[in-house]
Amino acid sequence: MPSAPTDTLDRPVKDLRISVTDRCNFRCTYCMPKEIFNSDYRYLQRAALLTFEEIERVARSFARHGVTKLRLTGGEPLLRHGIEELVARLAAIPEIDDLALTTNGALLGRMATDLAAAGLHRVTVSLDSLDDSVFMGMNDVAFPVQNVLDGIGAAADAGLGPIKINMVVKRGVNETSIIDMARHFKGTSQTLRFIEYMDVGTTNGWVMDDVVSAKAIVETLDQEFGIEPIAPTYRGEVAKRWRYKDGSGEFGVIGSVTQPFCGNCTRARLSAEGALYTCLFATSGTDLRSILRQNPHDEELDQTINTIWTNRTDRYSETRTSLTGSVTKVEMSHIGG
Repeated sequence: MPSAPTDTLDRPVKDLRISVTDRCNFRCTYCMPKEIFNSDYRYLQRAALLTFEEIERVARSFARHGVTKLRLTGGEPLLRHGIEELVARLAAIPEIDDLALTTNGALLGRMATDLAAAGLHRVTVSLDSLDDSVFMGMNDVAFPVQNVLDGIGAAADAGLGPIKINMVVKRGVNETSIIDMARHFKGTSQTLRFIEYMDVGTTNGWVMDDVVSAKAIVETLDQEFGIEPIAPTYRGEVAKRWRYKDGSGEFGVIGSVTQPFCGNCTRARLSAEGALYTCLFATSGTDLRSILRQNPHDEELDQTINTIWTNRTDRYSETRTSLTGSVTKVEMSHIGG
């Protein structure tokens, strides 16, 4: 059993995010703009993807290093054929006490029951507005809000909670939806999280002027409802928690641009083709697929992962303003959010 490693900034690894596909049925303008991800774009071929057995081997190694949380991402993870089998494999790992999945909700209505039966604990659903014109403009495939809401309802009925709702806020696009979103989920069992528009990847045209700051979001909600802060529940919690003073629930705000939380980041990310990244804003990863396909002993795989994590120095969100020149970062659709 390997010891629980810490990186160069004394951060342990507690959370592994696993991308199972680079494909998505949405073309969200802040993630997979259709100008880039069109019919000419070359997605990973099936042989390039990690098999479920390979993903399980990596997950078990991380569990031996202290990881207790796994999250399945994409692309859109529900597009991966047989995803329920992978869920069952990961749910069987004794050390994992939190197995979650992030989805756009398009396929959730038909799959929620089977995912819960396979052992999935909870889901996070991306929803950027309740206004169909705004939401369809952002997902850029004319997918309606109600279908996502139906998926959320199906997940709740299947016991996949507590459900979190992620809203990426972009200036000039959907900041007018903040109050409506808060009002809709206020008093429900779902927790809404507002996320600053981030400079992940290099294809979404990010500029700082498009960011609605966490501070501005909080001020808007305080003026409308009256809110107060809540203490974090664990080290590495990315969302700052707030509750409504009338006792009708809470929400979170993720401010990785204006309020970096690198100092407590305990997350590693595995891409669909088996590259291990130690930061959402990474420029490169370590190829685990070629190692896995040499069928190493567990001890060899553990040592590789231990070395990667103990050498980790990432703190991009704390240093982005000091960086000069262009940096080619891995796309969010490749390693999940």
